[in-house]
Amino acid sequence: MFFRWDWLRPQLTAPIVPTLGPVHPDALSVGIFEDTLRAADTGDFLPYDKDRRWGGEKGEKVLREDAIHQPEHTLIPTLARRGRGTVKVFAYGLHDSVIDEATELATKVAAAHDVADARVVRPLGPETAHPRGTRIQLKDFTTGPCPAPDGPVRPITAWPATVQNTFAPFAETMAAGGLAFLHTQMQAGRCGPVLATAIEDRIVGAIGPMEVGVDAIGRPQLMPQYFAVLSEARGQGLGRCLWRAAMHWGQSHGAAYQLLQTQVGGPSDRLCRAEGLTSLGFSHMTHI
Repeated sequence: MFFRWDWLRPQLTAPIVPTLGPVHPDALSVGIFEDTLRAADTGDFLPYDKDRRWGGEKGEKVLREDAIHQPEHTLIPTLARRGRGTVKVFAYGLHDSVIDEATELATKVAAAHDVADARVVRPLGPETAHPRGTRIQLKDFTTGPCPAPDGPVRPITAWPATVQNTFAPFAETMAAGGLAFLHTQMQAGRCGPVLATAIEDRIVGAIGPMEVGVDAIGRPQLMPQYFAVLSEARGQGLGRCLWRAAMHWGQSHGAAYQLLQTQVGGPSDRLCRAEGLTSLGFSHMTHI
């Protein structure tokens, strides 16, 4: 075993695992960290990796030989080969000095692997006074009902064909939010339903795909979705309708919870905060 849980557990200010992202606090264990090392050796997806639904091969792996694991801090570098490649160093530790050490390690590892993009990922606790980056939020479906919203939201396939045909230009407009990628998955029949809202027979917002997967301890979770509303259609409550429809779908299909990542201060962040989700902490990424 590489990791000592009595060292690592006190350093985990937020439930973030390299190559996996946020996990439910109940699933956070030394085993899940060890699993990422085994996956690095095989190149396979872990059974509970949310990215496995897209097929292909795992694009990011832990660099075990470069990891630093000490009582005061743990630095875990990962390497992704997409494009020109990216090195990330996940910096676990209670003192801000961990950032300097992580930066040094990221620079060294990036040079060794001939990668131009080096980053440091710092998990921060939910009590952080002035957070930046992304907020990790938990929607627990076991605490109460998630009623269907009153609003023009339905699966894309339930809209008339003339409305469905407007999804392609909508997806291109919102490509930066992942909607173009989602559209390619939809066209290939490789993902679950996508919910959409329309104004005057034109799709102006969508959330999806709607899928339930099993986490590391066997609990069903609503998988992450792409979520976007055209800027000119905001301020009408359509984003809230879409989000509530997704939560209703997740609860209706047996999910116990969903983890969401929202940009601090952004529209989705404000929506989730207003809906009463639990903040599990933050992830702040620094480009070197």
